[in-house]
Amino acid sequence: MAALKFEIQKTDPLSGARAGMITTDHGSIPTPVFMPVGTAGTVKAVTQSQLEQEVRAKIILGNTYHLYLRPGVDVLEQAGGLHRFMNWQRPILTDSGGYQVFSLAGTRKIKEEGVMFQSHIDGSRHLFSPEKVMDIQRSIGADIIMAFDECPPYPSEYAYAQKSMELTHRWLDRCFQRLGETDHRYGYSQNLFPIVQGGTYPDLRKASCSYISAQNAVGNAIGGLSVGEPENMMYELCGLCCNHLPADRPRYLMGVGTPWNILECIALGVDMFDCVMPTRNGRNAMLFTSKGVINIDNKKWEKDYSPIDDGIDCATSNYYSKAYLRHLIKSKEILGLTIASIHNLAFYLHVVTEARRHIEAGDFNSWMRVAIEQYKQKV
Repeated sequence: MAALKFEIQKTDPLSGARAGMITTDHGSIPTPVFMPVGTAGTVKAVTQSQLEQEVRAKIILGNTYHLYLRPGVDVLEQAGGLHRFMNWQRPILTDSGGYQVFSLAGTRKIKEEGVMFQSHIDGSRHLFSPEKVMDIQRSIGADIIMAFDECPPYPSEYAYAQKSMELTHRWLDRCFQRLGETDHRYGYSQNLFPIVQGGTYPDLRKASCSYISAQNAVGNAIGGLSVGEPENMMYELCGLCCNHLPADRPRYLMGVGTPWNILECIALGVDMFDCVMPTRNGRNAMLFTSKGVINIDNKKWEKDYSPIDDGIDCATSNYYSKAYLRHLIKSKEILGLTIASIHNLAFYLHVVTEARRHIEAGDFNSWMRVAIEQYKQKV
């Protein structure tokens, strides 16, 4: 059992992009990396073997809030942790439930002790404190666990953003203390990432980066972005955070975003990404491809028998035609959701894999500009 390690293997001379390797007890993760979101112990409509063989995912996410409510920590503990429960032997990262503090604003109350919220399942009330969130994530057994934080909405007044950030910092201290008081579970290490907050205020972001950096954690996350702020503001704040977080630790930008968002933020120095967009948009007929964005619901694809995308290395994308996928989506066949989800995830993994290849080759910056224009086109 060993703590997470990170090695930077190559940096791009014209940007902040870097290619690295994260090592966990469940395997190594080449970076930059995109992590499919498996909120409730499943990436929607995609099996674990498809994630391994088709998508080529190196790490996936679970969500503390959802897994706590169902199936519950007792079920996960008896199974031997989430890895065994879902039969996934590669690394897992768990979100702390902090995003639910943000998204369930109508049914929760924030106080110093933690957050009281109502279950979306049965209306029962639960208190999430930093200590309880650490205990739950120990029981889930992810390789990377996230600190409990508050994500302020956009826009937020300066005073609120500052108060929220300071609460997040106090909660972080309690997360580290609780983790130090408890043992690793299931024979492998759980590694805590703090989360930078501060809303859209550069001085607060700098202060949060300084506080987080002083914790000397094995990795750090940037939260509170992609919550409605303009895209350029997101890039500005992301770049600021990358400039003020330790260069020798992985940087994780939470919940971002489109393929072009990811490439822009790789150029700023981000190593890790997650987002529900590829699966959610896929289930709603929007495909990201190497030639641009496709609405597969459109009639123009009705008799297009060409592959969904022969520009990426994915058997599903190469094998099924646009016409067939459109037929499945229009007919509301479950297989259509699976094919679209596998394709979009495989494309996202293709994007970060290509980014890594071009960082290693030394031409990332020029390649990225061409790729972004290509990927943003409406086909």
